[in-house]
Amino acid sequence: MKRRYLVLEDGTVFPGEAIGAECEAIGELVFTTGMCGYLETLTDPSYYGQIVMQTFPMIGNYGVIPEDFEGTCHVRGYVVRELCGQPSNFRCQGTLDAFLRQQGVPGISGVDTREITKIIREKGVMNAVLCDTVPLDLAPVNAYAVRDAVAQVTCHASYTRVPEKAPVRFHVALLDYGAKQNILRELLARGCAVTVYPADTAAETLLAEKPDGIMLSNGPGDPAENTFCIEQIKKLCGKLPMFGICLGHQLLALANGAETVKLKYGHRGVNQPVKEVNGTRTYITSQNHGYAVVSETLKNGVLRFVNANDNTCEGIVYPNAGAFSVQFHPEACSGPKDTSFLFDEFISMMACETETAPGKDD
Repeated sequence: MKRRYLVLEDGTVFPGEAIGAECEAIGELVFTTGMCGYLETLTDPSYYGQIVMQTFPMIGNYGVIPEDFEGTCHVRGYVVRELCGQPSNFRCQGTLDAFLRQQGVPGISGVDTREITKIIREKGVMNAVLCDTVPLDLAPVNAYAVRDAVAQVTCHASYTRVPEKAPVRFHVALLDYGAKQNILRELLARGCAVTVYPADTAAETLLAEKPDGIMLSNGPGDPAENTFCIEQIKKLCGKLPMFGICLGHQLLALANGAETVKLKYGHRGVNQPVKEVNGTRTYITSQNHGYAVVSETLKNGVLRFVNANDNTCEGIVYPNAGAFSVQFHPEACSGPKDTSFLFDEFISMMACETETAPGKDD
């Protein structure tokens, strides 16, 4: 196997074996703790601009299954302890190494992922480079930043999907900030026709189509830099039932006067515990985010969920705007299904709005 190096911005070097594409890449190094779901991770647009490291030691054992993709692969690089070269699954259509090559993503295997994870946990997320020769100058690595991420992952034109089996009950407008395909699947399964709009769609354009509800999707990058999107959400608040997930959750909070902050090393994996603030339940959730809403800055919203590990904001309700949002992924696939009921709450909101709309019979 060809030699390759993972070099952190502080100069720490981890030698290993080259996998994936024959190129070098600089990115923000993050870790995710999922024992499965590596295909969903690699194809989640929220990982745009990042080098993703899997903490689970064996990756690739069930190969590549295109039906499980969440979107287009946008990761900068991939780091694993051990890569399986002979996957076994009746749905398998290729090896993970071949997929990385096809996507132009360089990777490394044979490194101590536990040690690297401990470094990130202690020092925080840092930049890194995957390279075949250790660089003498790390200035480009230190200068790297994930910028204009949403513009790179959103769709270029609107399109509509309709349920194949269930009758159409509602029409949902989905603003695509890097939407995972399973958000569409969850809505379609509940009888929603879904029109997906680019992130730069004006509020007036969306409202002119008269949807029954608005979905704000997940996505990558610093939420505060999406000033146009935030302004459009301000115009949409209170007009229709609204449900935000991950980046959509953060943008909705910013549109309502709250603030966001970058976490030390983020929440990424399928085992994040989330507590109800005014309840007794704790849910296990799938998460992928590096920023969080600052609970103390909430103005128009009411805190609904918090992370049981660090008490960060995980969900907000906006009673006066007919909107709610969560930081985690209720549509998680693969991942826990504990919170899929939130899609049913969104459906109920649209049903109530439709029943009480002017011109409806009593």
